[in-house]
Amino acid sequence: MYLARIPQITNKEIVFQHFSPTLGALVVMIADQYSSDKRMALFINTLTAVVVAVVPLAAANTKFAEWHILESRTGSPLVFEDLASHLAVQEVIYLGEEHHNRNHIEAALKTMRALIAQDRRPVLGLEMFSWDGQAALDQYLTHPEMPTDTFLEEAHWKQNWGGPYEEYEPLLAFARDHHLSVVALNPPRPLVREVARDGIAKARTKPEMWQWKMQDESLVEDPAYRDRVLNQLHSCHDGLTNAAYERMYEASVFRDESMAKTIADQLRRLPEGAGPIISYTGGGHIQYRLPIPNRVARRYGLPLRQMTIYLAAFDPGRVQEIQELLQPPIADYLWLTPMGQHGPTRRCL
Repeated sequence: MYLARIPQITNKEIVFQHFSPTLGALVVMIADQYSSDKRMALFINTLTAVVVAVVPLAAANTKFAEWHILESRTGSPLVFEDLASHLAVQEVIYLGEEHHNRNHIEAALKTMRALIAQDRRPVLGLEMFSWDGQAALDQYLTHPEMPTDTFLEEAHWKQNWGGPYEEYEPLLAFARDHHLSVVALNPPRPLVREVARDGIAKARTKPEMWQWKMQDESLVEDPAYRDRVLNQLHSCHDGLTNAAYERMYEASVFRDESMAKTIADQLRRLPEGAGPIISYTGGGHIQYRLPIPNRVARRYGLPLRQMTIYLAAFDPGRVQEIQELLQPPIADYLWLTPMGQHGPTRRCL
């Protein structure tokens, strides 16, 4: 399998997995005053251990409710206005939804309204559209008279996503009304299916890969990502062969690396005054920053202000699941919403 290896993280990098960016910077600044790497490591590891022990206690004592926004590293709720002040300084904001929950669409709309109110011009990236639909997206946003049926056909909606378009129409309507750009994040589904069916090595030889210039793209092997994704594949798709799981894993890497490439490329092309990019995908693509955010940071290659917000339907009978999302933190913020019309969502954690 054509996968590169990521470097081992340093102790300072570990800090930012457990602390907010501001507090993490303070911890590192204090740690730098120590006379040796060994003493610095002892300081960081001791303080991190304390936080890891305290956060579950704080989460356990928190009374969860619909529309609560939780700062994941503390388990404490905050009001949306406080979150909004952090949104405005980001370069990429990742919203991870549960599919088919209209309340998560409302959260995305609220996020975009908050950014516009602070004189930002967000660019919306959508997993639900693939690269072969970008031209149709551009046409639809700039020509309101374009019939929806024509748009969906030219965007290859059924082939690449296939769910009810009405679920995501409010996002497109908002972008069109406010003259915002929308970026198709996903590679075309036929490419992903070829990887899942034949494996990445064989799929690279197909003409479609050359068409989209993906034949030589590095797909980075992250051990933490691999363990988590394979565990989730086994949990949600029981009874397959090891070879099948491996191909599904490779397809997952391919999708996440492709969406990360799209976002990193878009960052380099942003016109003056535009941004941040709002990446709107399923929650599995932002979990623990492993699938897309870390890959965007690697590809971009410069310091990057990123925020992850995991949208989760709140079921009072499944409070334990919410606590598990906070330890370790699945994202920077956990935004609890009402359940969708289809009821509780199964989470393969």
